[in-house]
Amino acid sequence: MSDNNERRVVSVIVVNEASVLSRITDLFSGRGYNITSLTVAPIPESKYSRLTIVTSGSVRVIEQITKQLHKLIPVLRVYEHEDLVEKEMAMVKFPASENIADISTLCAAYNGKIVNVGENVIIVMVADEPKRIENFLKIIKRYSPKEIVRSGAVALER
Repeated sequence: MSDNNERRVVSVIVVNEASVLSRITDLFSGRGYNITSLTVAPIPESKYSRLTIVTSGSVRVIEQITKQLHKLIPVLRVYEHEDLVEKEMAMVKFPASENIADISTLCAAYNGKIVNVGENVIIVMVADEPKRIENFLKIIKRYSPKEIVRSGAVALER
């Protein structure tokens, strides 16, 4: 890897207890590191949670971040993903007056579908790689989206 500011995905396994998330985000903000995306969820059938953090920095900066994370008491494991499968989700609300067939076809191309149709709105969900989600969000602008909600990234090492 080069020493440039590159996008990095870091996973942190922590004990699932109060204030852990606050301590981790304080570590980033206290050192001036930006978090692009942060996803947290409990690990099934355990007392642990997985944080998936997307940030950017040089190899040196990421090494500093991981060393500091290891010093936090409830942290069990920290690793930067090398070979990973990464996904993100977006939900979009469209006016019901838009072409539902076009929207459905577009969603299918991005691993998505229509999840709700109401009297005045159509709600879709897509789940794909973060760059593809960005492309989807650019393309759908022509259909006058009323609201967009985007999740953070989740990732697993192969």
